[in-house]
Amino acid sequence: MKMNMNRRDFLGAVGAAGVAVALSRSAAAAPFKTTLQKALIGNPTEETLSSWKAAGFAGMETSAWDVAPEDAEKGRRIAEKLGMKIHSVLRGWTNFNADDPSAVSKDIASVERALKAAQGYGADALLLVPCRVGGMAMPEAWEFDIEFDEKTSHVRKVASGDNSKYEQYIAAQNRATDASRIAVEKLIPVAEKAGVIIALENVWNNLWVKPALCQNFVASFKCKWVQAYFDIGNHVKYAPPQEWIRTLGKLIVKCHVKDFKLNDNGHGGNFVDIRDGSIDWPEVRKALDEIGYNGWMTIEGSEGLGLKELNSRLDLIVSGK
Repeated sequence: MKMNMNRRDFLGAVGAAGVAVALSRSAAAAPFKTTLQKALIGNPTEETLSSWKAAGFAGMETSAWDVAPEDAEKGRRIAEKLGMKIHSVLRGWTNFNADDPSAVSKDIASVERALKAAQGYGADALLLVPCRVGGMAMPEAWEFDIEFDEKTSHVRKVASGDNSKYEQYIAAQNRATDASRIAVEKLIPVAEKAGVIIALENVWNNLWVKPALCQNFVASFKCKWVQAYFDIGNHVKYAPPQEWIRTLGKLIVKCHVKDFKLNDNGHGGNFVDIRDGSIDWPEVRKALDEIGYNGWMTIEGSEGLGLKELNSRLDLIVSGK
């Protein structure tokens, strides 16, 4: 069959082919659907934020939570002037499972103050570790094999075989779960009014140490103001980070970037500078993309590397390398 093509048709075909090639190259250059933003932890001074921006970072998570809203607003204005964002506030550990009710009330009040500060900063999340347990017999990290009640998040077993030696730990964990639920539910109206998500994290507090249990507990609130803060390095000793990410899924609203080097036998280990440990960063990036995480990657630790190196290493993580 003979095909006739005039000059306009020919140019149109060439143009279409060029667009197709450009699109294919663009797809190859940008393999991820999601966008990750880079941040560090600190206090919002103009000097600090300026140096971070110059190094390639876009935002900050501040640990200065015990401030009045008007003082937090000053930090927000400094960040906005520089084109930076204070995206989160790190409140950290509380003792919602304390025996003294007045201590619990004091910690709840402190989180209320932190939520109002977060609103002043213009942050959309507050990192909260509800409580911790310890001082009794517990399985080693690699021994955990948890069975739990999906309705209550109460654990029935924490390891395979006879759990009698862990009875005290099981009871303490279930009490902490209940105490955390009561306290967080009291805080939800404050979070909603402030427009700030309570982002729950289990920072080496011996609670909710497996992905399925952690997911069950956070999801049980059935509230958009209670979500998960996931630290990529904190849970390596319990399960690979990509397993945590895929299990927590859409509950993850923030990520801390740390690394952890497992011992040669895979049992225990130590924190190391990012990209120097056992984490499979390409798989982590893939998992974050799978769950549709468009959010902040905040480096915690590794300060000794310097801003330039921190930014370079985080760039590699963001790009899936």
